[in-house]
Amino acid sequence: MNGGSGAERRAGRSEDSAVSESSRPLRLRRKAVALAERLSTRSRLAWLNDASTRIGTTLDLERTARELAEFAVPRLADGAAVDLLEAVLHGEEGARTGGTGPPRTRAIAVHSISALADLEPDPIGELAVHPGALSTDRVLGSHESVLLSRMSGDDFRRVAPTPRRAAKLRDKGVHSYMAVPLMARGVLLGSADFVRSGNRPSFTRTDLALAEQLASKAAVFIDNARLYGREREHVVSLQRSLLPRGTPETPGLSVSADYAPAADALGVGGDWYDVVALPGGRTALVVGDVMGHGLPAAATMGRLRAVARTLMTLDIAPERVLARLDLATRDLEDEQVATCLCAVHDPAVGGYTMATAGHPPPLMLDGAGGASYVDVPVGAPLGAGVIPYDAAELSVPAGHRLVLYTDGLIKTRTDDVDTQLGWLREAAAGMSPRMLDAGALMAPGQVLGPGGTGPFDEAVLMVAASRPAADVQLEVWDLPADGTAASTARKLVTEQLVTWGLGELAEATELVVSELVGNALRYGDSPGQLRLLHSDRLMVEVSDTGPDLPQIQHADVSDEGGRGLQLINMMCRRWGSCRTAAGKVVWAEQDIPAAQGAVPEVSLV
Repeated sequence: MNGGSGAERRAGRSEDSAVSESSRPLRLRRKAVALAERLSTRSRLAWLNDASTRIGTTLDLERTARELAEFAVPRLADGAAVDLLEAVLHGEEGARTGGTGPPRTRAIAVHSISALADLEPDPIGELAVHPGALSTDRVLGSHESVLLSRMSGDDFRRVAPTPRRAAKLRDKGVHSYMAVPLMARGVLLGSADFVRSGNRPSFTRTDLALAEQLASKAAVFIDNARLYGREREHVVSLQRSLLPRGTPETPGLSVSADYAPAADALGVGGDWYDVVALPGGRTALVVGDVMGHGLPAAATMGRLRAVARTLMTLDIAPERVLARLDLATRDLEDEQVATCLCAVHDPAVGGYTMATAGHPPPLMLDGAGGASYVDVPVGAPLGAGVIPYDAAELSVPAGHRLVLYTDGLIKTRTDDVDTQLGWLREAAAGMSPRMLDAGALMAPGQVLGPGGTGPFDEAVLMVAASRPAADVQLEVWDLPADGTAASTARKLVTEQLVTWGLGELAEATELVVSELVGNALRYGDSPGQLRLLHSDRLMVEVSDTGPDLPQIQHADVSDEGGRGLQLINMMCRRWGSCRTAAGKVVWAEQDIPAAQGAVPEVSLV
């Protein structure tokens, strides 16, 4: 009734203590296992969190895939490979479920430990070889992961596309494989393969889940890079479509130009250039930069370039072009600001007339290793509303080169403007004369960014080389201010055409010059200069001090006058007029018979 003797109770406690002591190692082992699992889980979570900072550091598609492969080795696998769909590489959307078969992919990234360096994976950039029996095809077709924990027999053939590669895997001790799809927003972008070798434990379901989480994170970065690349391609395509497709051949000047888009899509859109052939053998050069990026800047650039080209075609002076452009910029709804430099080359004087609106100064290279910046009065940027602009006259000997550019060519994130300009001067001066063209200067390793690293902003570069106009013949005369001006002009033109071997054009040209001089005497007080230019065409130009530009008038049968410009319009290829600081210039252009195959006929009807 008392529950037993004291000896029995002591014996029972001893037995309980013995049982407790025997179970203690088991409890400790269980605690150790639980602690290890918690530490392992915590380590995996920290590793996955680290992936967010080490993958997707840029918006470059190939680099993001490469970062995924490099991050997985050696923490998760001994070797990793990433393949992306061709559609994704072209900026298109990936594949959705329900397709007719596995989509085409290209090998983008491979990384492994040194012991697996010669496993002969698919060459980077080439189509990935995946026969229908491969595990990778199952991943691409069903969008589900594949796990081969312990490979044996035909498993190597299911992983490798050829017997040679399968044997290579076996010889290198590869024993475990898994492949996971790269899915983002419900769309397949590609696949990632992982292998283990040697004494390393085989992949487990836990490893597969970890790889799937890693792939999910990386797929979002890859898709962002795809969307970014597509946006950049659209902006660059629009930008290039708004730029000239070529530069015209002009007397006494050889022009080359190039455009380099920024690596960042948001950095593309605002730079432009243009080369316009003007009457009298002159050439207009325009370089501009809208202070903005993306599609809005590209659209503004297209508008300003169209306005500038129209104004330059009218042969308006550079400073007046900038004043008109300033008004046009202020009329835009976007309220954007732009810099611009306009220069007009005249082979008759062998120099330029130029004006700038807040643009970087042009660089003059003498071909003998010398380089200096041209001193041009700097006006306010377009859209600021601060006008007028001042022009500068620059004499340029043959063999010299004028370099026009936008600030993206020299802009850095660390250096000031003076340092950047000094670097450009030294880089351009050190190049040989035969390499002084836009294509050579924009080539990587030359002057495209300090150290040849490339600009982070887009850049335009134009090189205009002055050369002797061997194929151009130009004569300029001062005409008398009295009634003998017309006869003097006819005599000068006829003699010069005979000298040039164009005597068959003398009759038509005499009529044209008579009408131009007559208009100058009647509406422009008196004629100024007569200019005759012979290149691929024949150009006649007469200046006067009158402010009004001539226009073709409707003349009745009974009218004695009013038909001069009608005759010029019928006889010449084209004609036009433009205002100058002293008045205006009226010009007419004729085709050369040798180039056209026949002498133009004059009809007075």
